Amino acid sequence: MTGEGLEPCTPEPGSFAVDSRDGRVGRVMGCVGPYVQLRPPGGGAEWDCPPESVRPASPGDALRARVREVNREGRLP
Repeated sequence: MTGEGLEPCTPEPGSFAVDSRDGRVGRVMGCVGPYVQLRPPGGGAEWDCPPESVRPASPGDALRARVREVNREGRLP
């Protein structure tokens, strides 16, 4: 998240972050051009998020996202 005079957040690839525009949590896949790419926990289509709209996921958000990933992995053949 940004504030007056602060640089935009640039989370590490593999970490969880929140798209503050709509509250979605995603795993950071990297940066492409001016955007941070996020992927939903458990897989799915990546989406682009402006760096100024990305904030690190809280521990609770990250835990819930990781549980979704593990649950999905258990359902795969």
